Amino acid sequence: MDVHTLPAPPTPWAQQLVEPTIDPGVYIHPLTNVIGDVRIGAQVHIAPGVSIRADEGMPFYIGANVNIQDGVVIHGLEQGRVTGDDGESYSVWIGDNASITHMALIHGPAYVGKGCFIGFRSTVFNAHVGDGCIVMSHALIEHVEIPPGKYVASGSVIVHQQQADRLPNVQEADSQFARHVVSINQKLRQGYLCAEDDVCLASIRNEPNGHLMIRANSGNGYHPSSQLDPQAIAWIQTMLNQRFYIGVERADTRRFRANSWTECGVIKTIQERDAIATVGQLLRNHPQQYVRLFSINPVTRQRGNVLLIQHP
Repeated sequence: MDVHTLPAPPTPWAQQLVEPTIDPGVYIHPLTNVIGDVRIGAQVHIAPGVSIRADEGMPFYIGANVNIQDGVVIHGLEQGRVTGDDGESYSVWIGDNASITHMALIHGPAYVGKGCFIGFRSTVFNAHVGDGCIVMSHALIEHVEIPPGKYVASGSVIVHQQQADRLPNVQEADSQFARHVVSINQKLRQGYLCAEDDVCLASIRNEPNGHLMIRANSGNGYHPSSQLDPQAIAWIQTMLNQRFYIGVERADTRRFRANSWTECGVIKTIQERDAIATVGQLLRNHPQQYVRLFSINPVTRQRGNVLLIQHP
């Protein structure tokens, strides 16, 4: 993959030529530049025309399952830092499962929390956006701290803390939309990686039922063939990255209509390959039944997200 990554240039405030640190499962489009001390986590998708430039303010952190869309600019001032979730100082912190959408500007010092959605052409500068916030298009967020779970309407100018404190809460439909954007971009990441893998492409073209065939040990995040579609694989990746267990249940047609499910077990591995293989084997064992996955918090044992992955 021809990824344009460069060390930061020597400056009066930073003499070391620090290069980006990028997880192997990341897809970065060749028409994007990543410069300096940028730390990119697993399963990130970065679209064409993005500029991530940690040459003045640094370092930058981009968490797992983040998608950074076309034309986004991420930069930071020499002065000013935010505290990341790891307790360290950063010029820019973007938490897991965030969506930074087309033409947005994230300018450090800036913190964008987990699961946030930053809309088209919106700007976050010298600000803290809490977990789960939804920021719609053409908004300006500057010099404020937005509490978690708040909704910022299109065109809003939030530059005083009183404005931030009065923002409405995110609705469930908004959160579902944000999660859908993450899912779509995971599929795009997988597709772009597959497009660069001749074996993966050949497998798809030869697969009669339209399911994605996944090659072992290709080094790009793909795994042995299973009956899982890209959405299910992305869901499993997200749950494992969040350190959740994965429960599996099945039901025949009658029990499905009655919402009466039979437990198939709990997957406790943190290895994506093993989890996908286990789920694939369960699908083969129960080909004529409904099968669904659900997340389990390993601490509280509470059930979370549910995904139906097979129906007769």
